[in-house]
Amino acid sequence: MATDLTEQLAARAAKVAVEVLSPLAEQTDTEALWPAKQLAAIADAGLMGLHVPETFGGHGLGLTALVRITEELGVGCSSTAMCYAMHCVGSAVIAAKATPFQEQRYLVPIAQGRHITSLALSEPGTGANFYLPRTTFRVTGRGFSLHGEKSFVTNGAHADSYVLSAVRQGDDIDPGTFTCLLVDSGAPALDWGPAWAGFGMRANSSRRMFLKGTSLPAGNLIGSEGDQTWYVFEVVAPYFLAAMSGVYLGIAEAALRLAVDHLRTRTHQHTGQALSEQPLLVEEAADLWRHVQRARQFVRHAAAEWDAGSPDANAALFAAKIEVAETSVSAANTAMSLLGGRGYEEHGKVGRLMRDAQASHVMSPTTHILKTWLGRATLGLPVL
Repeated sequence: MATDLTEQLAARAAKVAVEVLSPLAEQTDTEALWPAKQLAAIADAGLMGLHVPETFGGHGLGLTALVRITEELGVGCSSTAMCYAMHCVGSAVIAAKATPFQEQRYLVPIAQGRHITSLALSEPGTGANFYLPRTTFRVTGRGFSLHGEKSFVTNGAHADSYVLSAVRQGDDIDPGTFTCLLVDSGAPALDWGPAWAGFGMRANSSRRMFLKGTSLPAGNLIGSEGDQTWYVFEVVAPYFLAAMSGVYLGIAEAALRLAVDHLRTRTHQHTGQALSEQPLLVEEAADLWRHVQRARQFVRHAAAEWDAGSPDANAALFAAKIEVAETSVSAANTAMSLLGGRGYEEHGKVGRLMRDAQASHVMSPTTHILKTWLGRATLGLPVL
């Protein structure tokens, strides 16, 4: 039953990608426009409540559905797919230990497509070590007061809420002190940095968040104080890695399609020979297809392992994200080579894919961190 629903939702995502995301991709990239229209279309397709339990109107699906849908959206516009992916991860974190208040305040409107959430975990002072936040909170008579700064907050200043990480004021750096809190967009003393102007993923509004005594009600605590270890490896990391793998797989697939279309349709006038008749280029196309297909199977296998509760699921997810990061970059580079001058034009599709693919290695957890985690898991050592 879940498989049938996943395929239905993936088909909806593919339709939205073709009809809405792809036609607007160049404009949103060139002008760095947050994809409001695209996300509205995704909501209209009933995809925003992917990880919200069915009890509250969602689909209650896991990582297999997440990688399928983010790939389809990523083919159309990777920036929009990234915005959607962060919403999905945030909603999964909320759903994991939602209180009755949070179920009605967040999960129900998320499932209805009326609420966009996102993550606010990274910080300028800790870099890729997103699991060591220095943003602090103190308990007040009514709830919490937050002080700190977050960086690269996808959907920044546009989402309705943000899943934020913080430590109790006065605590030392300790992986066990991570606490998750929900910050609403209209929270007092919440400010935003300049508009996002990235090298790639230019439409995702990945901005800095400033918390200057931002007050939150007690009901905005997610789970229990100090839930870090559980959240990182049971929710944040698996959902994040799956979502990112799907987005970057979409980039690789888009590059493959562009390259194949070019080779099939381009003919040299002086010889009358199609590019698809040149053996060297045919081999390039074969290798490109093979690499993208291998990454796809890797990603889907890792997602299925997680959904099945396999003890090897985390390692598979680490490896899948490494594989798809390398594949998305190489696929975009190969497509650029095959398209030649036509691919190199300003605001061209391949150029956008190349720029967007570069984020696959540097977004936390970076490829270097994932290789360390995978190596330690392989050797039977604690990941952290």
